[in-house]
Amino acid sequence: MTFSTVPGLDGPPEVGVGMLGYGFMGRAHSNALTAIGSVAWPPPVHPRLRVIAGRTEHAVQDAARRFGFERATTDWRDVVASPDVTVFDNCGPNDLHAEPTIAAARSGMHVVCEKPLGRDARESYEMWKAVDATGVVHMTAFNYRFFPAVQLARQLIEAGEIGEIRHFRGRYLQEWLVDPAFPRTWRLSKGSAGSGALGDLGAHVVDQSRFLVGEPVRVTAVMTTFVSERPGGTVDVDDAFEATVEFENGAIGTYEATRCAPGRKNSMRWEINGTRGTIAFDQERMNELQVHLAGSAPGGRAQGFRTVIVSEAYHPYQSLWWPPGHLIGWEHVFVHELLHVLEAVRGDHPVAPLGATLEDGYRCAEVCEAIALAASSGERRRVVYQP
Repeated sequence: MTFSTVPGLDGPPEVGVGMLGYGFMGRAHSNALTAIGSVAWPPPVHPRLRVIAGRTEHAVQDAARRFGFERATTDWRDVVASPDVTVFDNCGPNDLHAEPTIAAARSGMHVVCEKPLGRDARESYEMWKAVDATGVVHMTAFNYRFFPAVQLARQLIEAGEIGEIRHFRGRYLQEWLVDPAFPRTWRLSKGSAGSGALGDLGAHVVDQSRFLVGEPVRVTAVMTTFVSERPGGTVDVDDAFEATVEFENGAIGTYEATRCAPGRKNSMRWEINGTRGTIAFDQERMNELQVHLAGSAPGGRAQGFRTVIVSEAYHPYQSLWWPPGHLIGWEHVFVHELLHVLEAVRGDHPVAPLGATLEDGYRCAEVCEAIALAASSGERRRVVYQP
């Protein structure tokens, strides 16, 4: 793929973007791509929204106008065949992750694919290996890595501020399946989604633990479906799960996810305990990081928790935004994420370790599969990664 210069501008080369999916994630990604040019100035490249694909003609045409794409199609193959597309951004449903992403990479496009990468570990592995073999830049869109507070937490851990890690506790709670009359959607079908709360929400928790703590190696779990029959058909994925986890570095922890927690709209939280301190994060208070560093108070006495407002200019990503104390929102995390992959496309840095490659997407899927197997067998399971 070649770059072109933005007409009338002396500056960054232009990169054509093709997108699959115009729903929730498609809107979030499109909004971020549009914002990059004004936020990160000069941007590493100028993303130009070339073509968007979706299954319903009138809806995808409307999305193209709304999001700013030059054209629309109901066939993702048209995107992959487009000579003016350099980056393929897959925001489609889970059953449309593998084939389009692999095809785009084999056509020479750099690829971004929403999580979970595949519907199971095998599909995720095949995606990673096929895409990686092409040599293109690839990223699994675990956007929560790009919260400034999460990046700051990683910096504190890497600097040894909380000592050797002992515990990770992560949970992700939503409420949208509390009502048994809620209809069966594609997210409640194993054939379309692969899994339920485990892959939809639990994958984020697993990735956060891998990003901050290290590789999970053994798990035990329970999993359940509270409402198996809904308007529209049978639910064959999980509504909730709980798991214990052992990490390669000796730390232990817990994972939890449910879509049946009344009052919880989108609550992803974690806490990490080390030998010298604790840090905690709540996605619903995304600009804050709770920090306790033992023995840092005058006289060597332990202090309580401090709420660090992650909005100073020297904090991760904040130089892109507003004066200190002016907080950013959930949508801005996608700007950080897609800016990161565009910088990788230009050659500024690799996607890993701050971003998640397709290998990270595969490894997360392997952990999720071990959790599902542990729940079904009632036995402790080892997480086994393919080479």
